[in-house]
Amino acid sequence: MPQPTPDPDPPSAALRRAPVQRRSAQRLARILDACAEVLEETGYEDLSTRAVAGRAGVPIGSVYRFFPNKRAMAEALARRNLDAYADRITARLTAPAHTPLPWRHAVDVVVDEYLAMKRTVPGFALVEFTVPASSAARQANYEVADRLLALFAGPLGLDAADERLRTAFLVGVETADALLQLAFRTDPAGDPALVTETKLLLRAYLSRYLDGAGAGEG
Repeated sequence: MPQPTPDPDPPSAALRRAPVQRRSAQRLARILDACAEVLEETGYEDLSTRAVAGRAGVPIGSVYRFFPNKRAMAEALARRNLDAYADRITARLTAPAHTPLPWRHAVDVVVDEYLAMKRTVPGFALVEFTVPASSAARQANYEVADRLLALFAGPLGLDAADERLRTAFLVGVETADALLQLAFRTDPAGDPALVTETKLLLRAYLSRYLDGAGAGEG
């Protein structure tokens, strides 16, 4: 995940106003799509609400109706990324042809879907699941870990409130985060050898918690 950098905008709620009507929701989606595109082209430091408004084809006031500043806009994009990531994993884990999915393969899915988003989703390389800020990055990994544990809990019969499991998943996320950063520093597409080692490490570490759990054997 991206290295943290200073942010001139103060932390704030991601959305000033949640969209109620379909038209408003579509406008919000267009703004976030534009935010991702501008991020891809300029980087976070040069991201601006005005540039996003121009790319989205909406008045600047429409952007400010939802977001007080660029940080809040990027936070909303990061939240959408996390939701999309969870949806992609869920689709893979619950596909009829692959149910039940052994937990080791499920771990591979978690890594593979992250790689796919990193390689194909506009702006994802710069704003994954949080804006570039040190404290926010640390908090984001807690949230990612809890989301992944919740996704695994049903198929494997795990207790998502188990503090040992929450800690184990957090350690897994932090470890994968560091190793996949290295993989993308080594190769812009993600060094295959480092990706393979990441999967092997995660399987070995999580085996003490997940072997014999529900559909996890094999």
